[in-house]
Amino acid sequence: MKRLKDNVTAGYVAAANKLASKNARRKIVAYVESYDDVFFWRTVLSRFEDETRYFEVMLPTRDKLERGKKSALMNVIGENVGPDMIACVDADYDYLLQGSSPTSKKILESPYVFHTIVYAIENYQCYAESLNTVAVMVTLNDHRIFDFPTFMRGYSEAIFPLFVWSVMLYRSGEYSRFSLSDFNTTIDLGGFSLQHPEECIEHLRGKCMRKVKWLQQKFPGRKQKYLDTRDDLLRLGVTPQETYLYIQGHHLFDAVVAPVMTKVCNRLRMERESEISRTAVHRTQMYNELSCYENSLVDTKQMLKKNMGYMQSRQFLQLQESIWERLFFNEE
Repeated sequence: MKRLKDNVTAGYVAAANKLASKNARRKIVAYVESYDDVFFWRTVLSRFEDETRYFEVMLPTRDKLERGKKSALMNVIGENVGPDMIACVDADYDYLLQGSSPTSKKILESPYVFHTIVYAIENYQCYAESLNTVAVMVTLNDHRIFDFPTFMRGYSEAIFPLFVWSVMLYRSGEYSRFSLSDFNTTIDLGGFSLQHPEECIEHLRGKCMRKVKWLQQKFPGRKQKYLDTRDDLLRLGVTPQETYLYIQGHHLFDAVVAPVMTKVCNRLRMERESEISRTAVHRTQMYNELSCYENSLVDTKQMLKKNMGYMQSRQFLQLQESIWERLFFNEE
């Protein structure tokens, strides 16, 4: 019953576009997974709107509260789909699995399904090159006290060998023996010091290498398969320096980037408050200025979620190029 309803919806959009006048803009419905995805995919699709077409980004159904990747995909994988209805979903591991699972196969083969390329939208929000700007927006202090790109490169290089193992086992259907949860537990930062971030990276590297040795013992004879998986990931654009973009987005956001960003922002706030206290002419001026400053501050996680600095990243540009080639290139 649901599939019939979805196909009628798809057909309805196509029929409505055909009945519209020649000068009317064609509507393309873009189904997304959740509320948070609406804004992200709006930033992706806006550049393709013109006087001939526009997008309406929405959750899978309007008359039933239903969310998630499966629901979004069900609306566009059927007999009556077409260029008037697309699905826009998180890639998760499905892009990296390269068709080795049913969902991955559907996502990669359907011309009307688009994925984030990176694991999820949270990975874009944590794009390393944009994080200093986020810190400035949170604290209104432009003193660069932490090198986010260097730290995230070090983090990525430390976890890359273990990440290859994770993808390899998911491709072969053996993920239950080393699950994503197991992987996430291993790649936690643990203690992080703003003064000595390199110590955190070295500790992480040691944890990952111990887990790699454990996996080598648990799965003997996998060296060539490991090397083939590594080479294939490199072919897909997953470099050791950018591994963080392809791990689970919520974990990256909540367990890695947000804690580091919070420590950086706390230090920048204290620095600004000390400056106000030191330069104030009298106590009343100090209290007023501190109150004004505090009222201007915003929550760190909320600002991370609003971060749009990823729009110049290689992966985001690749995503836009994919949409252009598959939906609009032949119109030119």
